[in-house]
Amino acid sequence: MTESTRADRFVQELAELKIPDPAAGRGGLWLRAGVALLILGPVVIVLGYLMSNNTSDALVQRDAIIIALGGIALSIVGAALFLRYSLTGVLRYWMARQSYDMAQLAGRLPGEPGRELGEVGVPQR
Repeated sequence: MTESTRADRFVQELAELKIPDPAAGRGGLWLRAGVALLILGPVVIVLGYLMSNNTSDALVQRDAIIIALGGIALSIVGAALFLRYSLTGVLRYWMARQSYDMAQLAGRLPGEPGRELGEVGVPQR
């Protein structure tokens, strides 16, 4: 019987939980897209502001307001993408660690491994 290391067991439990490998996914791409939108949003807002201030035509000013509102929408979408994909990596391993800790805790509880949860065992003499 071979003794597996703690890291080997952790990797095996991650495979059992079917947690996707972040390197294989497109999470990094969406994270970078969120950062790009966060940067692009204020640029579009400033362009809309400059466009509305450089004219006295009300129709062009209204178009610039719509462009600036589009920049606000870009910033909000970028922030949502950034938060979602940056927290995904943290929470993925937090959940795996929580599962590992619960398994370790369950292993330290007294009783037989085949016993149902909540079933009280009375020691026999």
